[in-house]
Amino acid sequence: MATVFVVGAGPAGLFAARKIALAGHPVVVFNRDIKPGGLAEYGIYPVKDKMKSGLRKQFAQIFALPNVSYWGHAAVGDGQPLSVEALHELSPGAMVFSVGAQGTKTLGLPGENARGVFAAKDFVYHYNRLPPFATQDFATGKRIAIIGMGNVMVDIARWVLEDDPERRTEELIVVARRGPFEAKFDEKEFAHIQQYLDRKAFADELRRVKDAVTAVGQDIGKVAESTFPCLTKFADPGAVTPRLTFRFLTSPQSIQAGPDGRIAKLTLTENILVAKGDTTAAKATDRTSEIEVDTMIFAIGDVVDPRVGLPLGPSGYATNPGGDGAQRAAYEVFDPKSGTVLPGMFVAGWARKASDGLVGIARHDGETGAGYVLEYLEKAGRVISASPAEIAARMAHTGLATITKEDLPFLERAEARQERERGVPRFKFTDDAEMLRAIEQERSAVHVG
Repeated sequence: MATVFVVGAGPAGLFAARKIALAGHPVVVFNRDIKPGGLAEYGIYPVKDKMKSGLRKQFAQIFALPNVSYWGHAAVGDGQPLSVEALHELSPGAMVFSVGAQGTKTLGLPGENARGVFAAKDFVYHYNRLPPFATQDFATGKRIAIIGMGNVMVDIARWVLEDDPERRTEELIVVARRGPFEAKFDEKEFAHIQQYLDRKAFADELRRVKDAVTAVGQDIGKVAESTFPCLTKFADPGAVTPRLTFRFLTSPQSIQAGPDGRIAKLTLTENILVAKGDTTAAKATDRTSEIEVDTMIFAIGDVVDPRVGLPLGPSGYATNPGGDGAQRAAYEVFDPKSGTVLPGMFVAGWARKASDGLVGIARHDGETGAGYVLEYLEKAGRVISASPAEIAARMAHTGLATITKEDLPFLERAEARQERERGVPRFKFTDDAEMLRAIEQERSAVHVG
């Protein structure tokens, strides 16, 4: 049986590892973070404990498989002690890259490097306490603009309107390049923040964009039944603080920083809607407007990180544009320079298709990719991979302070201890060095006992 390397320990990677391991192959999982889970651990909203607990139990079952190994705190990438080339030297039978979409997606706006301008992914990592984002400055102010109108926007809005312990928000402005009918959030998620919606301001905004949405055959009177059912299901709470407002048919054009270097004004381009088949597109006009804000968060999707070391295509890591099976080809890593598929190299999850669904879709994508890995291994013949001892020796040679799956229970014990001592329902270490020390302390305590 050939050893398979899985790079990334989110849902896609771990469920891929499970399927490959259950087929009898040894699997070695390499993870950038100390704690496994990826999106499931550091992307799901903090108070969704039942969901996170259920996923942690499933992941623990995967690590309990005797032929699954784990190396945490072992980032793979160009310039890292552990590179794609270094993994190749260990002769795996195949490699699955399920590293998510860890790049930063922005719009290239003038002034977007101002203080107080954040990417949604980084902001979510901050409040979900992922090192090193957990200890970086993501302080928000009184007037916050979020660019985008999906579930990520809702999560961030929920945090800054309600759950941030240092909340200073007075107004949150959702800036959407299209209209109210193109909202992408789920009703059940929006329910968490609907009480903050300024109904009067929202009605004024609908009147402002009425002609533009009517021009593409949309009836502004049906917004409530289409995308904002809270307008009819719940009574108007009246004036609220903090308040949630929307600016439809607008796109950010430029950012102006104040004397302190922090964002002070956001210039917006006004759009019209253009029918495009069964959907719509936004088309910029020459009209602009300005709003005063002290925080801006891009919630416009994600991109892959080019520093991982995989070849890039037009929309992410390059995958096979042809092949004898179209679906399998979408998982095979392709080198555009040579025009060839890289043997035994696969991508899955958001590394394959950024921002596509949440945990359930990531799991399915990982398992689908694993199926193609197994097909490849059947045809590839026998491969002599590095032994577990040889892999451990190589990891020691990198100088990385890595952990294994045997260390994970010690981390759980350390977190549980902190929860008891602090009297809090949930606790995460915010610094890798603290996490490593906690693991060692718990290990030592068990050995002494």
